Amino acid sequence: MEKRVQDYSKEILKIIRSNTSPAVMGGRLQDYHENDLADVMPKLTVQERCKLYRILDTDMLSDIFEYTDEENAAEYLNEMDVRKAAAILSRMETDALADVLNKVEKTKKKILIDLLEPEVRRDVEMIASFDEDEIGSRMTTNYIVITDKLTVKQAMSSLIEQAAKNDNISTIFVVTEQQKFYGAINLKELIIARRDDLLENLVVTSYPYVYAEENIDECIEELKDYSEDSIPVLDNDNQLLGVITSASIIDLVDDEMGDDYAKLAGLTAEEDLKEPLKESMKKRLPWLIILLGLGMVVSSVVGIFEKVVTALPIIMCFQSLILDMAGNVGTQSLAVTIRVLMDESLTGKQKLELVWKEMRIGLCNGGLLGILSFALIGLYIYLFKGKTLLFSYAVSGCIGVALLLAMLISSAVGTCIPLFFKKINIDPAVASGPLITTVNDLVAVITYYGLSWLFLLKMLNLAG
Repeated sequence: MEKRVQDYSKEILKIIRSNTSPAVMGGRLQDYHENDLADVMPKLTVQERCKLYRILDTDMLSDIFEYTDEENAAEYLNEMDVRKAAAILSRMETDALADVLNKVEKTKKKILIDLLEPEVRRDVEMIASFDEDEIGSRMTTNYIVITDKLTVKQAMSSLIEQAAKNDNISTIFVVTEQQKFYGAINLKELIIARRDDLLENLVVTSYPYVYAEENIDECIEELKDYSEDSIPVLDNDNQLLGVITSASIIDLVDDEMGDDYAKLAGLTAEEDLKEPLKESMKKRLPWLIILLGLGMVVSSVVGIFEKVVTALPIIMCFQSLILDMAGNVGTQSLAVTIRVLMDESLTGKQKLELVWKEMRIGLCNGGLLGILSFALIGLYIYLFKGKTLLFSYAVSGCIGVALLLAMLISSAVGTCIPLFFKKINIDPAVASGPLITTVNDLVAVITYYGLSWLFLLKMLNLAG
């Protein structure tokens, strides 16, 4: 797949860097998909891109910009005549247009907005009025709309008229005379309908919709449940403002996964390669400070058991084994829990079943690994450390039991913390891998050294 794209890039670059006439070059480039042309743009010099701006028509350039990263698109706009830039922006999807304008320098942005077609400018200003975490900020006004009182013939005429300016035509949205959302019609149904059929019989009135001021995180799960090309976006008066396309839904899901992944890594938000050092530090530092505090607590707990370490220095050799396994188990439970919590309809009983299941998994895995550790570590201490058989297997027995308990408790912690965060309306992904690992380090240290003190020193009176 990658080879095919690379071959297209070479072909396109060869055409652009050839000496063919503008008419021939433009015709040849028409044979390639806009996404392939967008991939080539960063590989061109400024002079070569300026040559393309003159050769390709405005519609094709706007299509290329649809597949271009917002920051690169903003850079390309600065390279061309401001009126040409405004003409390209006017033909773009309004949601993509709004994203590009957000990357443009303020003075240039104001000039470009003033030069946009009046209808486009009005749509952009409406989309910009919503906060970036509201679904209205990601909608487009590129859709077909008709009123519910039209005949099939009139509806077809209206579709043909609007299709010249809108390419999202697979679903036709229907509103009342008061512009309130009424339903939707599949294009195929309208095409095969007879002229004398009632339009009302074609309308799906149970079509899904969202409100523009809804939080993206709250309605993304609902949007994913539908396989529609477009979902209507309404204002608080139930009037149709725009639509969320399937492409936008994919982008939203991708953004959500990126943010969740960042939080799992202990970041407050997702980063990119071009981000300034100060911004990257701001995203990483808060969690690092919290984890530093928790790490100091773990170190303090180890200090409490200083006498145990002094009497039995050999147990220090196996501390990392207990800590690592506890952290691994907790992270596994965290990943499973966050995945399950994506289902908003999860009941309290199902959550308890999840905790119980994870604890049983931790117990069983801990039991098996504990027995394995007991056998192998005891043999290791006896053969390579020169200790007695009783001493060796007493220590390995303590390690095995500590491993079992640490893995059991860590499974519960890795499940209960994200469930608790969800309960208090905090993103469960905030219960990040580093947080769970550090908490489980504390659990493992207390379990391991507590058992060593009780079992090895107090009960068996071992030392050295």
